[in-house]
Amino acid sequence: MPAPEVAPVHTHTETAKTLGHVLRAITRNLLATGSPSLAAAFTAAARSRLRQTSARRIATTNGLFTTSHNGIHAIPTQELDNALARARSLYGAGMGFASLGILSSIVKATVGLRWEEDGAMADVLAVIDADISQAMQSCKEELEGGRVSDTVGNLWSNIGESARDVEIWGGEFPFDRASNSIECWKF
Repeated sequence: MPAPEVAPVHTHTETAKTLGHVLRAITRNLLATGSPSLAAAFTAAARSRLRQTSARRIATTNGLFTTSHNGIHAIPTQELDNALARARSLYGAGMGFASLGILSSIVKATVGLRWEEDGAMADVLAVIDADISQAMQSCKEELEGGRVSDTVGNLWSNIGESARDVEIWGGEFPFDRASNSIECWKF
């Protein structure tokens, strides 16, 4: 008689997620309780690694959004999630200007799209709006080092283009917070 099959209690994905959370908690604890030089060295290593990878750019913006089953409204894709993760890694490591480059490309990719006011697309655009504000905060740290980038000008241009496009089709402009952050920012 064959042995009964027993389903695993935890899948590989669940175990990997749990391990990731534990490792992040350990890292945060080490950085919080260690010497200031440890945190500075960790941040420098993270920035160095991010500079070496292709995290600073999006190969193409074509796959960030797709059309919903109704054929009219846009919806976010996994590729957008990947791009947002890269942007968050950058601004989280104090590389706000590099992250704004990615976020600016995402904003530009929304031009010409339509979405439902209460759908997944509207929700993710609100999150992107908040990400832009966070990235701008990270840029302020970079400014202390005397570096100003053309990235903010490109982002401002793309936000303006998005505002004009949304006004044409009568939608709700999704990047108010980002627009206000840029307007209030003094260089």
